[in-house]
Amino acid sequence: MAHRNARTTVYARRLMVQRHLAGWSQARIAEQLGVSRPTVSKWIGRYRAEGEAGLEDRSSRPHTSPTRTDPAVEAQIVALRKQERRGAVYLA
Repeated sequence: MAHRNARTTVYARRLMVQRHLAGWSQARIAEQLGVSRPTVSKWIGRYRAEGEAGLEDRSSRPHTSPTRTDPAVEAQIVALRKQERRGAVYLA
């Protein structure tokens, strides 16, 4: 199942690859499926690099969060919010 923000489904991605392997141009595939040519190119490239697994949905979560609040500070904030029953504006 595609995630909420996905432009295409796994089925549509497979269809792009099948049509490409059948000799269709990327521009024609894009036109027929209502997506951009770079989108078709991206999925064909992922298929070449990773096979069928490359067509599956991926997480959009960042690999790192360098500016994330320290967990100790986060725990203090959560405790204070529960204690005071107030929001961020009050606690700031």
